[in-house]
Amino acid sequence: MKVLGKQSNSKMCFVCGIENPIGLQAQFYNMEDGSVVTPLHFKEEYQSYPGRVHGGILATLMDELGLRALWAGGDESAFGVTMTMEVKYRKPVPYNEPLFGCGRILRESEKFVTTQAGIFDPQGNALAEAEIRYMKLPPSTISPDQEDHEELTYFVEDEVSELEFAGAHFHGKSSKK
Repeated sequence: MKVLGKQSNSKMCFVCGIENPIGLQAQFYNMEDGSVVTPLHFKEEYQSYPGRVHGGILATLMDELGLRALWAGGDESAFGVTMTMEVKYRKPVPYNEPLFGCGRILRESEKFVTTQAGIFDPQGNALAEAEIRYMKLPPSTISPDQEDHEELTYFVEDEVSELEFAGAHFHGKSSKK
């Protein structure tokens, strides 16, 4: 699938912090279908039962993907806070295997956005999915310290123009498009 652009990272966020030694250090790409995608390769350290990733780690990543779906259109100034999140674990998610995370917008209004996010195998089969509702808020309301906002603006340049991902086969609702 064709990559249209890459999103910024932060310094220490558990999901996208490029300097967080225990984090996922996920890189997020805006895709031609309007979604946001991150290639994944979970480490064994993120396991729950042997052979599978902890559900809390998956929920954390899907929460990040959901909000980053807002940025897929190119507006990285859009922020919000999670209000509700319904997670469905469909199959065990393995570690040490190539996977993908994907997020997309379902509904959006002036104050709220509902997104869908999931973890998928390379063929696009859903392993875990979430529907997440956010209240849109400016960064200054979420964190009044301006230095905190600068923490979110790390950009890691790369040459990725396409991902070997068949696309997300979400269950249920389709996006607003």
